[in-house]
Amino acid sequence: MSDLFDDPQPGQNAPEFSVSELSGEVKRTLEGSFGRIRVRGEVGRVFKARSGHLYYDIKDDRSVLACTTWKGQISNLAVVPEEGLEVVVTGRLTAFGAQSKYNMNVDEVAVAGQGALMALLEKRKKQLEAEGLFAPERKKPLPYLPHIIGVVTSPSGAVIRDILHRLRERFPRKVLVWPVAVQGSNCAPEVARAIEGFNRLTPGGALPRPDLIIVARGGGAIEDLWGFNEEVVARAVAASEIPLISAVGHETDTTLIDFVSDRRAPTPTAAAELAVPVRLELMGWVEDQGARLLRGTGQAVQMRRQRLNDLARAMPRPESLLDTPRQRLDHVADRLPRALIAGVQNRHVALSRASAALRPATLRQLVDSRRDRLRNLSSRLSLRPITQEASRQQDRLTQLSQRLDAAQGLRIERHRQNLQATGRQLDILSYKATLERGYAVVRSGAEIVTSRAAAAQAVALSIEFADGSLDLSTRGEPTRPAKTSGKAGAGKSDPSKPDNNTTEAGDDQGALF
Repeated sequence: MSDLFDDPQPGQNAPEFSVSELSGEVKRTLEGSFGRIRVRGEVGRVFKARSGHLYYDIKDDRSVLACTTWKGQISNLAVVPEEGLEVVVTGRLTAFGAQSKYNMNVDEVAVAGQGALMALLEKRKKQLEAEGLFAPERKKPLPYLPHIIGVVTSPSGAVIRDILHRLRERFPRKVLVWPVAVQGSNCAPEVARAIEGFNRLTPGGALPRPDLIIVARGGGAIEDLWGFNEEVVARAVAASEIPLISAVGHETDTTLIDFVSDRRAPTPTAAAELAVPVRLELMGWVEDQGARLLRGTGQAVQMRRQRLNDLARAMPRPESLLDTPRQRLDHVADRLPRALIAGVQNRHVALSRASAALRPATLRQLVDSRRDRLRNLSSRLSLRPITQEASRQQDRLTQLSQRLDAAQGLRIERHRQNLQATGRQLDILSYKATLERGYAVVRSGAEIVTSRAAAAQAVALSIEFADGSLDLSTRGEPTRPAKTSGKAGAGKSDPSKPDNNTTEAGDDQGALF
């Protein structure tokens, strides 16, 4: 009975918890006691899972705190944790009961002090330099006079007004402004997207692609300019196909984008001066070059004209150059007709000589003699091959003889036709044909009488008709006027009749008196 009244052992009356209940109680106690806290430390191991969540450690010289940033929270971080970086993280403390661990869900990360920022900047600089992003050979030359300039900056600051004012003073150009945040957590992604967006524009499209990009921001502390030190901005600048000028901060400020860009300007105003030349200076230079070109062209033309005149004086006159060839041409022209006639005659004589030797009878006699000789030789040679060869040669000789006879016959016939044609032409051109048409030739001795007065003075006349001549005596007989036909040749010219040498006979009498 005494056992019923004895006190139990300490702790035996405590409530019992399951493992899950205890884990939940610990989680609620941690989250309720601490709430939203800030922790400073050095970033240790960093791991990004395939799901997109980021796991890393915050440590000091004695302890380690596991931290988690979910996938949707990473884009809101001002600084992405990197191993060795001293940061201040902000979030809520929670527990992970499945492994009896507690960790911190971080949604804000800030660099702890300027020294840490400079160390991070130096680390990124060395990394990008090792990759070759700072190499001079990859930097693109700036266009001398860009048509369109793209500006990546805040649309409400003084930077864009300074750039536009300077461009208007030097050389007005079209400007496309891509508004971005120039500080804070949104600065780096917006600047990177702006550079990529300008590069994706189509040249000559509705919104044309710029020929030059200026990334500009005014001065400030290193924390304010930190968005231009982010790796995403540096890689976007390195990947840009459009030449880019960085004009971030004042002349003493240096950011990571300055090393990657194609050209660095100490101020945004200086970037506008690098982008375009001075229009008035350019116009003056063009006018000066035009004047120099005109002077040089004039001097060159004058020198060549003088040189041409000097050479012309040393050359003979064109008329004197043509005198000798002209005389030679006249001499040859005089000799040409006689030479042609003589050449034709010589060839005619040569042809006659050659044709005389090619008489059919002579050739036939030569063929017969050769055939007889061949027969004698063939009778003396009893060898069959020789006989066959002789037979072939005889057949060939027979063929040649036949061809020669045919050719000679054709040639004789052609000459006969030419001779007949020549005879017909002679008959046509002879005055005998004219007499046959009713004309007559009156002669006084050996001379031809062409007028009535000459006939009256002649002692005796002879009239030649087509069929013969008639002799007349004019002394002691009365003279009667001649009856002439209208076809008399006096006073008229006919190419088919003798000129003034023939007279047509009368109708019955055939006399000219």
